[in-house]
Amino acid sequence: MSTPSVLFVCVHNAGRSQMAAGWLRSLAGDSVEVRSAGSIPGDQVNPAAVAAMAEVGIDISAQRPKVLTTDAVEASDVVITMGCGDACPVFPGKRYLDWALEDPAGKGVESVRPIRDEIEARIRGLLAELQGPEPVG
Repeated sequence: MSTPSVLFVCVHNAGRSQMAAGWLRSLAGDSVEVRSAGSIPGDQVNPAAVAAMAEVGIDISAQRPKVLTTDAVEASDVVITMGCGDACPVFPGKRYLDWALEDPAGKGVESVRPIRDEIEARIRGLLAELQGPEPVG
């Protein structure tokens, strides 16, 4: 079986999608291919998101917002959108999940922590689903 791939998409690819990608990379290691992108990428990753992730030992400071491409969507098995609305291209045969998460833009780290923690819970659920039941024997 090939490695499952997940694409996280939000408008600016600066907060939610970067935190989600950071969590998935941290928890899944090489077992899942992780991508993130934005429909209108920002200039930099949200410093409060970087700080909130650093508190849980995940460094996303080197990440840069990337523009969403149709290639990225086509190359992914699961596309998780976070408030990008109609800007996200839809391809047949892809699995889409829409996570309604508060946008951390312009918020301080104390306001970003609950968003970070909700993303972690969703990532853990997604990972359990992607990896399926452990083979017996």
